[in-house]
Amino acid sequence: MSETTVTPGRTATTAVDEPLDEPIRTRADAEAFIAKICFKIGPPRLAGIELERLVHDINDPTAILPVERLASALGSWSPPILTSPAADPTALGRPLPAGSTVTVEPGGQVELSTQAWGTFADCLAAAGTDADAVRGALARYGLTVGHSGIDAHRPATRIVQKPRYAAMERYFDRGGAAGRLMMGSTASVQLSVDAGTEDGEHAMADRWRLLHAVGPTLVALFANSPIHAGVPTGWYSTRQRVWITLDPGRTTAVDARNDPRAAYAAAALDAGLLCLPNHTDRWDAPPGVTFADWLDGALDRPATYADLEYHLSTLFPPVRAKGFLEVRYLDAQAGDDWRVPPAVLWTLLSSAPVRDAALAAVERTGEPSWPGAWARAARDGLTDENLARAASDVMTLALENAESAGVPATAVRTMTRFAERHTFRGRTPADDQLDDFAHSFDLERS
Repeated sequence: MSETTVTPGRTATTAVDEPLDEPIRTRADAEAFIAKICFKIGPPRLAGIELERLVHDINDPTAILPVERLASALGSWSPPILTSPAADPTALGRPLPAGSTVTVEPGGQVELSTQAWGTFADCLAAAGTDADAVRGALARYGLTVGHSGIDAHRPATRIVQKPRYAAMERYFDRGGAAGRLMMGSTASVQLSVDAGTEDGEHAMADRWRLLHAVGPTLVALFANSPIHAGVPTGWYSTRQRVWITLDPGRTTAVDARNDPRAAYAAAALDAGLLCLPNHTDRWDAPPGVTFADWLDGALDRPATYADLEYHLSTLFPPVRAKGFLEVRYLDAQAGDDWRVPPAVLWTLLSSAPVRDAALAAVERTGEPSWPGAWARAARDGLTDENLARAASDVMTLALENAESAGVPATAVRTMTRFAERHTFRGRTPADDQLDDFAHSFDLERS
């Protein structure tokens, strides 16, 4: 969610002809800019992983952590802004041992972002090395990473002081509590992949469609956020419920049935301004103003390409186009199970036959451009018969093709254990949390 959280080494502004400080003349110029920087065309080969984890005191998971303790635990990996409010809010600390960088989200969630790796196996190995390094550093300060996609122990609390986050909080507060929950209580595992070629087996439009089509099924399959602040919510993926509730113009899936470039550009320009960076601590945007309104003269200066580039970083659809495609819709997983969602997604994208089989497997689960498909998956998990059948078929497909897709054998074994423990039994990771909660409740009553 942070403005620096892109797959390192791959920036959205590469090879853009327009000077970023140049005013945008027309909506058509803005749409052309978005198409150019958000969808980089070429043979798909690179992969990046982002691991966002909640952090708790190992003895008292309900404790609100002082930001200074978190910064001390991260040491030189920590973003300077944690302890130096005057520091550049986009500056990063020293890279982790395998090259990943660390950002810290508003509620103290620690997120590591790998470099872009040329093989999925290398990407997975780097993420594992750096995740272990972060876990070890936190443990030395009596801290541990969470096991859920939403904070199961604490209410949403913002501990990181950045102008962007303060402006976001005020913006989202106008629509209710979902903004603070998203900022302070949620965690995910994300995969970034190349957009693909103009046509052929790895056509960008086909990859875009696949990532959206399997979305509701994978939300249900990997649902892992049923409890927030000590109370079951009635949803298997409360994290996804938060995103569904939050500012639909900013977070709703872009219609995958249309031309991705045109649909994404239209959605971006029609989204409200979230915040406006400046040299003060107040980055608030005028309420109710979209970027399209700005192009039409709603603000006291013309919009520039730099303004549009920043606006794009404030959009949070389930699949975000950043030159590459960033898949954002999966809950964080417990322990080392974070390896499974990226491996499944990577495999489903690996070839046209696998992609077509995945599309066939999920066709009964509903059109993913319709918010109801995402909501049903988040609420019901695999208790929905269609989702359970699709999840089993998709996981079987992934296991059958993972090795040929370049997923290392150790990760395939992790996928198999996950599937046998959860998916093939019609269970999600959320069911484990709910079972533990019920057991603890029974013990307290006895």
